[in-house]
Amino acid sequence: MHVALLANLKKNAPTWEGMSPDHWDDLDSEKTIHAISDALESGGHQVTFLEGDVTLYDNLRKVKPDICFNICEGHFGDAREAQVPAILEMLRIPYTGSRVLTLALTLDKPMTKRVLAYHGLPTPPFQTFERITETLDPDMQFPLFVKPSREGTGMGVSAESIVNDEHELRKQMRRLFERYDQPVLVERFIDGREVTVGVVGNLTSPVAWRIPEDEEAPRMQRGLHFFPPLEVDMSRYPEEEKGVYTSRIKVDLAEDFHYLCPAPLSEEKLDELNWLTAATFRITGCQDVARVDFRLDASDNHKPYILEINPLPGLNPGYSDLCVEAQADGWKYEELVNRILDEALDRYGLI
Repeated sequence: MHVALLANLKKNAPTWEGMSPDHWDDLDSEKTIHAISDALESGGHQVTFLEGDVTLYDNLRKVKPDICFNICEGHFGDAREAQVPAILEMLRIPYTGSRVLTLALTLDKPMTKRVLAYHGLPTPPFQTFERITETLDPDMQFPLFVKPSREGTGMGVSAESIVNDEHELRKQMRRLFERYDQPVLVERFIDGREVTVGVVGNLTSPVAWRIPEDEEAPRMQRGLHFFPPLEVDMSRYPEEEKGVYTSRIKVDLAEDFHYLCPAPLSEEKLDELNWLTAATFRITGCQDVARVDFRLDASDNHKPYILEINPLPGLNPGYSDLCVEAQADGWKYEELVNRILDEALDRYGLI
């Protein structure tokens, strides 16, 4: 099978005067591209790397791959992760991972939370700000957590993201508006453990993008493989991080990653997290692979709150959450990468 590996390399990203130093933190390194290529080749595939930029359309027509392994984050626009899949669908080329609507939806954290809330899934109360002068809703109680609406890899997340009063709130919003030029998400801060659950597979079809209203209906999880949950071991990081999985931890300290995997959870709690992961995967329309991030409320019997879902989880060998979880489950890196590809091949009827 001829596989085109599509990604956005940090070294190829555009630059301009005054850009934020973390602007391209969620793009990939050559090390990751080589690792994925080697993994796919170990599965017997021919691999061609293509940069996911404006050259992609013409290059795809020249290369004529059988399928694309897509991890493109995109460069510009509020639905940038959906741009490459849109090109692939226009050219009718199969690809791994979630489709256009899902990637556009999940990049927008407030919109994702609206969908979660509509389905009655637990997510912290929130408010979106487009201007710093907007009034805080009366039911939004401090402490609050402040972050950009459309960024990944913890961009814009620091110890200062936790705010305890109006002054701190406005100060942090001003920083984010100036740095990222996009709406700001403000949500109730959940003080507790941070746990992430990775999954590969696809829910047995047909599956609607909704949760049945009948509470007695079976919980649909068949077709998904749940990896052991990963908990960030915040006790191993400097106190100034204030127990937050910050951009600094995800980027600067990434290769000195401290975690507990499997996270120490009861069977009952694990079942609950897996169900919430499957439900989030379903209502956002994910395919092949995803990762769902939770906070367990220390003040409410460790009740899980869904923070976000990532349908393009990092595949940096050795320290990306999904890779660590797969390793804890006894999977080699090559097995993880090829399983993602095989899920897509199966969906398209190519195996």
